[in-house]
Amino acid sequence: MGNQDRTFLFLDLGTVDYNEAFAFQKRLVEGRARGRRKDTFILLEHPPVFTISRRTNPEHLLVPPSILQEKGISLCETNRGGDVTYHGPGQLVGYVIMDLQSLGRDLHRYVRSLEQVVIDTLSDWGIEASRLTEHPGVWVKGEKIAAIGIAVDRRWITMHGFSLNVDPRLDHYSYIVPCGIRNKGVTSMKKILGKEVDGSKLRSDVLRHFGRIFAAAMEKAEPEDLSW
Repeated sequence: MGNQDRTFLFLDLGTVDYNEAFAFQKRLVEGRARGRRKDTFILLEHPPVFTISRRTNPEHLLVPPSILQEKGISLCETNRGGDVTYHGPGQLVGYVIMDLQSLGRDLHRYVRSLEQVVIDTLSDWGIEASRLTEHPGVWVKGEKIAAIGIAVDRRWITMHGFSLNVDPRLDHYSYIVPCGIRNKGVTSMKKILGKEVDGSKLRSDVLRHFGRIFAAAMEKAEPEDLSW
């Protein structure tokens, strides 16, 4: 993505409640904006949750809250762009807290770089993925395998990122219009490969491609190092 020498802190947080992770991201954004934190890349999973943004069409949530409660799915508001989306076990989520001024404040380039991290990772697993001009995200044969959703504040600090379907409950997507797109399906790595995916290897692949594409060294950190 460039020739800059940079370092990202890397955190692998396991499974974290969406609102808790959202609050953590906001603290990291403030720290980065004030020069007290490095750029940070986070990998985690969430318990089942639908997230809605300020741009979400209410009609894209297809079931009442009572059904969500019955199914154990939370509903959380967020500040990322895009429409309603799903997070849950079996989905690898990557959040990026970084100063985009060092990359020329180029949002288009940034989103394409996130997509490329996923595309190159999937290639390692023998999955040929691509972009669709009209829709952000990563696609395999017309079905979405990874969503992209970001927020950038007035200081050009990013948050949120991507979510890659490894082996989530795909039936949960039937309760929403995913990302507001009615005529496209969703898929997962396990569905395509027909076998279990080694989560440890997958995380290693994602980390390697992220460091390469963003021309960064990746420095492992522990949650307590950042007052988690």
